[in-house]
Amino acid sequence: MAPRGRRSHVQRWRTTMSETQLQDHQRSKTEIIKLPSEERQREAALRERFASFWATATGDRRAVYDAFISGSPLTSDVTLEAVDEAGVRGFFIRPQQAEPKRAILYLHGGGYVLGSAKAYRGFVSQIVSRTKIPALVIDYPLAPEASLPAAPDAARTASLFLIAKGFDRIAIVGDSAGGGLTLVTLAGLIGKPAGPAPVAGVVFSPWVDLSFTGASMTDPGIVDPLLGHDYLQDCARKVVGAHSPSDPLASPLFGDLKGLPPLLIQVGTDERLLDDSRQYADRATKAGVPVELQIFEGMHHVFQLDVAHLETSRNALDRAARFLRDAFDRG
Repeated sequence: MAPRGRRSHVQRWRTTMSETQLQDHQRSKTEIIKLPSEERQREAALRERFASFWATATGDRRAVYDAFISGSPLTSDVTLEAVDEAGVRGFFIRPQQAEPKRAILYLHGGGYVLGSAKAYRGFVSQIVSRTKIPALVIDYPLAPEASLPAAPDAARTASLFLIAKGFDRIAIVGDSAGGGLTLVTLAGLIGKPAGPAPVAGVVFSPWVDLSFTGASMTDPGIVDPLLGHDYLQDCARKVVGAHSPSDPLASPLFGDLKGLPPLLIQVGTDERLLDDSRQYADRATKAGVPVELQIFEGMHHVFQLDVAHLETSRNALDRAARFLRDAFDRG
């Protein structure tokens, strides 16, 4: 489907911000990245491919989702190592040369109901190749078979596993639901420390509010080719279980954000989760957290996955890698 209403939505957001919101916006180092005209054409073609894929996909939903995610190519300069020990399952993705004691924990997306470490190996390899830092991408319990607090417990276990393996500088990275889980995990590690504090967090299109207070969830000016409001509501019902949707374990937007490490948030203007990123950046900034919010004009949900097709995706990953490298060097 062809994208619509991109410029008008960005302009509308700028003009409706209050003075206080604008000040917070500036303190959080918000940057809006414009989309070149030739990239708009590639984005439009990619959306047509999305529509064709999902219109013709059949079979198990999780298998179909994994096939979609696996489109991110595995780089040639990494090695893969399966992990299944101490309650942690997934893959270590290692660069050919890595600095000691540094690691990334990657938490995948999929609305808490889809996704796997195996499917995300290619995408995570793109981050590893750029940072030269090994990453552990894990499987965590999915809903509806498992509800809260199963996923946060698994993510914390994986973080402690890395510490036990001798890594004392760790960053946590995630996309979509995994981005929200990243922020839940960071808050938990700061609130109940069990080793070295994480040096940074990077989140791509994070889902941080399962109570759906963001206006972008229903804004008709946003054309999201991948996520629908109804789909997200269904995912939220499945994962929250006995918890409230506004519980910080479900919605890190409502947690205690003080003391979090530096954060990088990347999001597109054409997605339902746009306001999740903006609201979280505002709250984190007010809590004294160093935040960089990068808003990519005309981009769809977790566009970074499309590194094989879009220069904007490669640019975003380069930016994320620089942020991570700087955070590790400071840490």
